[in-house]
Amino acid sequence: MTKKQTSLTRRDFLRAAGVSAAAFTVVPRHVIAASGSPPPSERLSIAGIGVGGQGAGDIDAVAGGNNIVALCDVDSRRSGDTFKKYPDARPYRDFRRMFDEMGKSIDAVVVATPDHFHAVAAMAAIRHGKHVYCEKPLAHSVYEVRQLMQAARQHKVVTQLGNQGHSFNTIRDFCEWIWDGAIGDVHTIHAGCTAVNSGLDELPRLAEQHPVPPTLDWNQWLGPAQNRPYHPAYLPGTWRGWVPFGNGTVGDWTCHVVDPVFWALDLGAPKTIQAQVKNYDFKTQGDAFPKGEIITYEFPAKGKRGPITMNWYSGTEHIPRPPELEADEKGVGTGAVVMGEKGTIIYGSHGAGGVRIIPQAKMEAYKRPEKSLPRIREHHWDWLQAIKNGTRAGSDFSYGGPLTEIALLGVIAIKLAGTRLEWDGPRMRFTNSAEANRFLNPPYRTGWML
Repeated sequence: MTKKQTSLTRRDFLRAAGVSAAAFTVVPRHVIAASGSPPPSERLSIAGIGVGGQGAGDIDAVAGGNNIVALCDVDSRRSGDTFKKYPDARPYRDFRRMFDEMGKSIDAVVVATPDHFHAVAAMAAIRHGKHVYCEKPLAHSVYEVRQLMQAARQHKVVTQLGNQGHSFNTIRDFCEWIWDGAIGDVHTIHAGCTAVNSGLDELPRLAEQHPVPPTLDWNQWLGPAQNRPYHPAYLPGTWRGWVPFGNGTVGDWTCHVVDPVFWALDLGAPKTIQAQVKNYDFKTQGDAFPKGEIITYEFPAKGKRGPITMNWYSGTEHIPRPPELEADEKGVGTGAVVMGEKGTIIYGSHGAGGVRIIPQAKMEAYKRPEKSLPRIREHHWDWLQAIKNGTRAGSDFSYGGPLTEIALLGVIAIKLAGTRLEWDGPRMRFTNSAEANRFLNPPYRTGWML
């Protein structure tokens, strides 16, 4: 990679990441938000949809210096501590009622529900002119991702995907090293996570009958998902392993682990996706995700870089140990091995944590480039500042949407394991599989719409 090529690439990536001030017109918050918000110097009025578990942490992260005015959750046991912590916030179980009653009093919304509920909640907020912070993955289907991206542009709201590592210093270090040519032209990526998000072992139990806990609104928890009886195997915290509600390990972790290479290499959309799965048959076990899979993505050449192959490993399938790694070092469990023509970089999860060139001797000999990307205080702070300043957040839906699509395409490949799917991103369709196209926009339950 020449110096000229590196400079052009860096400028392109800065623009793609939305960190160039010239690329975005600064508009006062009262113009961006349809709620008629106060000037940027004043406190934001924020609501939360899904405020137990991860949502509780998100609310705490945005509360400082702002007003938490409404909290919505369908499980009072799971979310009870959050409601107690913010007694001035009006409590709700149905976000639609919340917007009907408090729409004019809300500036921004944090969405931290299970995956299958992300899109309907985020879309409602956007259409009410609210800025949105949505947990990853952005949606449960590729169609939902595209619709959310379009709506965010149309309504001119400030958005942020909850892949908090995107605001870490280490992801910026990684980008700068790649753009500096530290390992030459990248050709292969091995990425993955050792977490097992699978409901396979619980499938025989689904025939059991269980009463719905009095603290849970099961109908509202289902939301747009198709009707089915309540079962404790689905929640709390285990819904990621179930196809109707979650996106498996690839959906849970792609937005963390793939984010660094997605940014640094401007990966965009893959042209092919193919999954390898053992001991799993989607036709008979399709309610649950497998315990492990390998998904191979092929990304075409783009700009000054050549084609790139990325292999994703989930659960019981592990990233191959890079030969350059020192003998006394463990292999990469959750993270990535990035291979270039001149060397290899490894990193962990969340913003390329622990990023380094291997072996250590090469890392010590490498003269690091000057920092060219602005460093960010914190991910929620980045979103809040973007709202107040009329700028873009670093992982807004225009960035986080295509990143999420990589995970969702992998989910479809798992369902059709062994089939090499050919993807036409601009037209949002697989060119060689009508069956795969059916999974791009699964139908909602009657009474729900995006």
